[in-house]
Amino acid sequence: MTTPTAPPTTARLDLLVGDVREAVGRGLPAGETASLVSRCLAAHLHDPGLLTAGQREGDPDHYRQHILHVEDDGSFSVVALVWLPGQRTTIHDHVSWCVTGVYEGTESERRYRLVPDGDGTRLVATETVVNRVGDVCGFAPPGDIHLVRNACSSTAISLHIYGADVARLGSSVRRVYEPPADEA
Repeated sequence: MTTPTAPPTTARLDLLVGDVREAVGRGLPAGETASLVSRCLAAHLHDPGLLTAGQREGDPDHYRQHILHVEDDGSFSVVALVWLPGQRTTIHDHVSWCVTGVYEGTESERRYRLVPDGDGTRLVATETVVNRVGDVCGFAPPGDIHLVRNACSSTAISLHIYGADVARLGSSVRRVYEPPADEA
Protein backbone atom coordinates (compact mmCIF):
# COMPACT_ATOMS: atom_id res chain seq x y z
CA MET A 1 0.00 0.00 0.00
CA THR A 2 2.94 2.37 0.38
CA THR A 3 4.08 4.28 -2.65
CA PRO A 4 6.84 6.76 -1.85
CA THR A 5 6.31 9.86 -3.92
CA ALA A 6 9.57 11.59 -4.71
CA PRO A 7 9.93 15.33 -5.20
CA PRO A 8 9.07 17.56 -6.92
CA THR A 9 6.72 18.96 -4.37
CA THR A 10 4.56 22.03 -4.69
CA ALA A 11 5.19 25.46 -3.21
CA ARG A 12 2.05 25.05 -1.08
CA LEU A 13 3.19 21.66 0.24
CA ASP A 14 6.54 23.22 1.15
CA LEU A 15 4.66 25.91 3.13
CA LEU A 16 2.63 23.24 4.93
CA VAL A 17 5.79 21.31 5.84
CA GLY A 18 7.36 24.52 7.20
CA ASP A 19 4.28 25.23 9.32
CA VAL A 20 4.25 21.68 10.68
CA ARG A 21 8.01 21.81 11.37
CA GLU A 22 7.48 24.93 13.47
CA ALA A 23 4.57 23.37 15.40
CA VAL A 24 6.37 20.07 16.06
CA GLY A 25 9.56 21.93 16.99
CA ARG A 26 7.84 23.42 20.03
CA GLY A 27 8.24 20.07 21.77
CA LEU A 28 4.78 20.07 23.32
CA PRO A 29 2.90 16.96 24.54
CA ALA A 30 1.33 14.83 21.80
CA GLY A 31 -2.23 16.13 22.21
CA GLU A 32 -1.13 19.77 22.07
CA THR A 33 1.11 19.08 19.08
CA ALA A 34 -1.79 17.43 17.25
CA SER A 35 -3.94 20.48 17.97
CA LEU A 36 -1.31 22.87 16.56
CA VAL A 37 -0.73 20.67 13.51
CA SER A 38 -4.52 20.52 12.93
CA ARG A 39 -4.59 24.30 12.55
CA CYS A 40 -1.59 24.17 10.20
CA LEU A 41 -3.25 21.58 7.96
CA ALA A 42 -6.63 23.35 7.90
CA ALA A 43 -4.98 26.45 6.48
CA HIS A 44 -3.77 24.54 3.39
CA LEU A 45 -6.57 22.11 2.51
CA HIS A 46 -8.49 24.38 0.15
CA ASP A 47 -5.51 25.10 -2.13
CA PRO A 48 -5.95 23.21 -5.44
CA GLY A 49 -2.18 23.36 -5.99
CA LEU A 50 -1.26 21.50 -2.80
CA LEU A 51 -0.63 18.16 -4.57
CA THR A 52 0.88 17.24 -7.90
CA ALA A 53 -1.08 15.11 -10.38
CA GLY A 54 1.00 12.05 -9.44
CA GLN A 55 0.23 12.54 -5.75
CA ARG A 56 -3.50 12.39 -6.55
CA GLU A 57 -3.37 8.98 -8.26
CA GLY A 58 -5.23 6.06 -6.73
CA ASP A 59 -4.91 2.29 -7.05
CA PRO A 60 -7.83 0.09 -8.14
CA ASP A 61 -6.99 -2.62 -5.58
CA HIS A 62 -6.68 -0.63 -2.33
CA TYR A 63 -6.29 2.89 -1.04
CA ARG A 64 -2.94 4.35 -1.98
CA GLN A 65 -0.47 6.04 0.32
CA HIS A 66 1.83 8.70 -1.14
CA ILE A 67 4.59 9.72 1.27
CA LEU A 68 4.98 13.45 0.59
CA HIS A 69 7.54 14.37 3.24
CA VAL A 70 9.46 12.78 6.10
CA GLU A 71 11.33 15.16 8.37
CA ASP A 72 15.07 14.39 8.47
CA ASP A 73 14.95 13.60 12.20
CA GLY A 74 11.85 11.38 11.79
CA SER A 75 9.72 13.65 13.99
CA PHE A 76 6.85 13.81 11.49
CA SER A 77 5.64 12.61 8.11
CA VAL A 78 3.14 14.06 5.66
CA VAL A 79 1.17 11.52 3.64
CA ALA A 80 -1.62 11.75 1.05
CA LEU A 81 -4.09 8.86 1.04
CA VAL A 82 -6.07 8.40 -2.16
CA TRP A 83 -9.27 6.38 -1.87
CA LEU A 84 -11.34 5.13 -4.78
CA PRO A 85 -15.04 4.45 -4.10
CA GLY A 86 -15.58 1.68 -1.55
CA GLN A 87 -11.97 1.50 -0.36
CA ARG A 88 -11.35 1.31 3.37
CA THR A 89 -8.86 0.57 6.10
CA THR A 90 -8.98 -2.17 8.67
CA ILE A 91 -9.90 -1.21 12.23
CA HIS A 92 -6.59 0.05 13.62
CA ASP A 93 -4.77 2.39 15.96
CA HIS A 94 -1.55 4.34 15.51
CA VAL A 95 2.05 4.49 16.69
CA SER A 96 1.87 8.26 17.30
CA TRP A 97 -0.33 11.34 17.21
CA CYS A 98 -2.05 11.88 13.89
CA VAL A 99 -3.84 14.73 12.16
CA THR A 100 -6.02 14.16 9.10
CA GLY A 101 -7.77 16.53 6.76
CA VAL A 102 -9.99 15.88 3.76
CA TYR A 103 -8.68 17.46 0.58
CA GLU A 104 -11.20 16.00 -1.89
CA GLY A 105 -14.37 13.94 -1.58
CA THR A 106 -15.89 12.59 1.63
CA GLU A 107 -14.60 10.07 4.15
CA SER A 108 -16.50 8.19 6.81
CA GLU A 109 -14.70 7.37 10.03
CA ARG A 110 -16.00 4.79 12.51
CA ARG A 111 -14.48 5.25 15.96
CA TYR A 112 -14.11 2.56 18.59
CA ARG A 113 -12.95 2.00 22.15
CA LEU A 114 -11.89 -1.02 24.13
CA VAL A 115 -14.07 -1.92 27.12
CA PRO A 116 -13.44 -4.51 29.84
CA ASP A 117 -15.02 -7.88 29.12
CA GLY A 118 -14.32 -10.63 31.64
CA ASP A 119 -10.57 -11.26 31.66
CA GLY A 120 -10.02 -9.27 28.48
CA THR A 121 -11.46 -6.44 26.45
CA ARG A 122 -13.82 -6.07 23.54
CA LEU A 123 -14.17 -3.43 20.86
CA VAL A 124 -17.24 -1.19 20.89
CA ALA A 125 -18.17 1.34 18.21
CA THR A 126 -18.63 4.81 19.72
CA GLU A 127 -19.53 7.01 16.77
CA THR A 128 -19.42 7.46 13.02
CA VAL A 129 -18.19 10.79 11.70
CA VAL A 130 -18.48 12.01 8.10
CA ASN A 131 -15.54 14.20 7.11
CA ARG A 132 -15.90 16.53 4.12
CA VAL A 133 -13.46 18.76 2.26
CA GLY A 134 -11.72 21.01 4.76
CA ASP A 135 -12.64 18.94 7.82
CA VAL A 136 -9.66 18.25 10.09
CA CYS A 137 -9.35 16.01 13.13
CA GLY A 138 -6.45 15.08 15.33
CA PHE A 139 -5.85 12.50 17.98
CA ALA A 140 -3.15 10.89 20.05
CA PRO A 141 -2.97 7.37 21.45
CA PRO A 142 -4.61 5.90 23.40
CA GLY A 143 -8.12 6.40 22.14
CA ASP A 144 -7.36 6.44 18.43
CA ILE A 145 -8.99 3.20 17.25
CA HIS A 146 -10.89 3.69 14.01
CA LEU A 147 -11.78 2.54 10.50
CA VAL A 148 -11.80 4.99 7.59
CA ARG A 149 -13.52 4.53 4.22
CA ASN A 150 -14.35 6.50 1.12
CA ALA A 151 -17.94 7.61 1.69
CA CYS A 152 -18.58 9.05 -1.77
CA SER A 153 -18.95 7.83 -5.34
CA SER A 154 -15.78 9.56 -6.55
CA THR A 155 -12.16 9.68 -5.46
CA ALA A 156 -11.46 10.92 -1.95
CA ILE A 157 -8.08 12.32 -0.91
CA SER A 158 -6.97 13.07 2.61
CA LEU A 159 -3.73 14.39 4.04
CA HIS A 160 -2.35 12.70 7.14
CA ILE A 161 0.40 14.07 9.31
CA TYR A 162 1.93 11.60 11.75
CA GLY A 163 4.38 12.15 14.58
CA ALA A 164 6.54 9.32 13.23
CA ASP A 165 8.75 8.36 10.29
CA VAL A 166 6.31 6.38 8.14
CA ALA A 167 8.93 5.78 5.43
CA ARG A 168 11.03 3.84 7.94
CA LEU A 169 8.05 2.13 9.61
CA GLY A 170 6.13 1.46 6.37
CA SER A 171 2.88 2.58 8.01
CA SER A 172 1.52 4.51 10.96
CA VAL A 173 -0.56 1.54 12.09
CA ARG A 174 0.33 0.07 15.46
CA ARG A 175 -2.33 -2.65 15.80
CA VAL A 176 -5.16 -4.05 13.70
CA TYR A 177 -8.38 -5.18 15.40
CA GLU A 178 -11.05 -7.70 14.47
CA PRO A 179 -14.48 -6.09 13.93
CA PRO A 180 -16.94 -6.41 16.80
CA ALA A 181 -19.30 -9.39 16.48
CA ASP A 182 -22.21 -7.13 15.47
CA GLU A 183 -20.16 -5.79 12.52
CA ALA A 184 -18.52 -9.00 11.33
